[in-house]
Amino acid sequence: MCNAITRRDVLSGAGALAGAALCGATTDLAAEDAAPRIRLRIMETSDIHMNVLGWDYFLAKQDLTAGLERVASLIRASRKEVPNTLLFDNGDLLQGTPLADDIFENAQPTPDTPHPIFAIMRELGYDAATVGNHEFNYGLEFLEASLSAASFPYVCANVERIGGEPFLPRTTIIERTFKDEAGNPHVLRIGVIGFVTPQITVWDKARLAGKLQTSDIVLAAKRYVPELRGKCDVLVALCHSGIAPGPWVEGEEHATLHLSTVPGIDVILTGHAHRVLPGKDYEGMAGVDAVAGRLNGVPTVMPGFWGSHLGVIDLDLQKTDAAWSVQHAEATLAPIYRREGNKVIPLVDADPQVAALIAPAHAQTLRWIEQPVGAVDKNVHSYFVWTGLDPATAIVNAAQTSYARPLLDAAGFHDLPILSSMAPYRAGYTPDGFIDIAAGPVTLREAAGLYQYSSNVVVVLKLTGAQIIEWLEYAARCFHTIDAAATSPQALVNKRVPSYNFDIISGLTYKIDLTKPNRYTAGVANPSIRRILDVEFEGRPIDPQREFAVVTNSYRADGGGSVPALVGAAILLRAPDTNKDAVVRYFRSTPAVQVPSTRPWSFAPLGKPVAVCFDTGPRARDHIGDLPGVTLENGEPGYARVRMMLS
Repeated sequence: MCNAITRRDVLSGAGALAGAALCGATTDLAAEDAAPRIRLRIMETSDIHMNVLGWDYFLAKQDLTAGLERVASLIRASRKEVPNTLLFDNGDLLQGTPLADDIFENAQPTPDTPHPIFAIMRELGYDAATVGNHEFNYGLEFLEASLSAASFPYVCANVERIGGEPFLPRTTIIERTFKDEAGNPHVLRIGVIGFVTPQITVWDKARLAGKLQTSDIVLAAKRYVPELRGKCDVLVALCHSGIAPGPWVEGEEHATLHLSTVPGIDVILTGHAHRVLPGKDYEGMAGVDAVAGRLNGVPTVMPGFWGSHLGVIDLDLQKTDAAWSVQHAEATLAPIYRREGNKVIPLVDADPQVAALIAPAHAQTLRWIEQPVGAVDKNVHSYFVWTGLDPATAIVNAAQTSYARPLLDAAGFHDLPILSSMAPYRAGYTPDGFIDIAAGPVTLREAAGLYQYSSNVVVVLKLTGAQIIEWLEYAARCFHTIDAAATSPQALVNKRVPSYNFDIISGLTYKIDLTKPNRYTAGVANPSIRRILDVEFEGRPIDPQREFAVVTNSYRADGGGSVPALVGAAILLRAPDTNKDAVVRYFRSTPAVQVPSTRPWSFAPLGKPVAVCFDTGPRARDHIGDLPGVTLENGEPGYARVRMMLS
């Protein structure tokens, strides 16, 4: 096991008790020492997103920062350290890589050919799991066919079929025989309850409408935890939801902190946000102990994403009066790698059995994604998207416009001017998480990398100019407010706003005023603030009352990202094809795609030179000539840092 799963002595928090017992402590303390004690290790994976192997399908190279195959080695080593173990998965397992897409499109699970991930999970000995929001991206038929091969129970307490029947069992009780410190066996009842962010019926509305309904995570917990608590010795909550501050709001996406206030839960395993706990991601948040891994005192882990970490919670259980109670808990994370500058150092070897089990599906995926689909006339990359230089997003917007125009004409909307919205998805989740396509032939792998969310379908909205401006204001939250009087470089990008919420609308030109604070805070507009300036359509100021057809995706159109300007927007067209398919068709429709040279947005003048910076991929050095006036230096571990002057 790697050094990250270290463990204090089980009695380190009560060293005085141990010393007192040795020196002739009271009879009560001696009796307490004689009570059976069990050390139980609970392990979690979450947000694997079908990164079974450490392989980047978009870049066609090994990725030492990801992969269940390395987490598997941590799991096996962990079991050698602590014999009493349980292993859980917290969702977002079945979707996320071309491997997942290939299984869905070309090898859908059947009883005779089960989803290959469950052969791996059977080999690793998973005990229970819950679903994540991305489990629903391929539809219920695929999900249910996939889960039928699981050799362990799936639970989810806040998703029901229309009419009230649970979609999955809300809870389960796992009975296991564990040995205490003296080697004596005891049967423990481990209660497990699961939750998923309730927005699944919004984000996958087209697939789930009329089939499933969701409820609030905290309300579901208050309803079902008390009953489960009365039947078990230890209660584990699997919560596919992030962690956010502030008061509880019914139906919120990131509800795990509020879940921790529900009495009766011993352990929370969380995820969804692709962050880590324990760790610096949640430092300073009220109710969170980011060092010890506690939410309102409840031991909690969040193990990153794509197999970057194994989450571990060690419990010391003591039996008194015929009941078991948690005397001590320690939450830790075991990473599969560390960084030394730009170098990735693996901390554990890949598990050969996992690699062997996925090998046939992996080989088939490689054959599928390397087929040629077209060409581009110049290099396409996403290293400098935060400057407005973004050829990758420009291609997708061009593809969406090309796809939607004839459909809108056929539907009688030919009089509406057409715009297109796209966000830069691959803009630095990891140092390698960027688009980089050389001029010349393009494969399906490269084209699909321009739009990696294969479940989104093309949707066209009818919006006024005023609504579009508000949409752009909401997207501009990704930038920090810049102090024009500062003399030292300032961080340009707010990393807490995901790049996939920075919608760029082609067909317009506009400016972003960085000296102004955000117009939107927690979704509420400040009417006195405007960051978006000089919005023009066809070279003239946009008419706030004029109506436009705006091409986007089903995630955004159905409420993903919670864009206030889109609430209640009329849908002109819900296409039968995915946005990724529209991109691939665009490549196949012409010998070589002409990369758009226009930039929809730029920064408004600041009045004086001001230095700003943001992190990008290290391979940006190969393209520094595309952006005159910038310099590159070392950034966060693994990243390069762009420094530029705004004026």
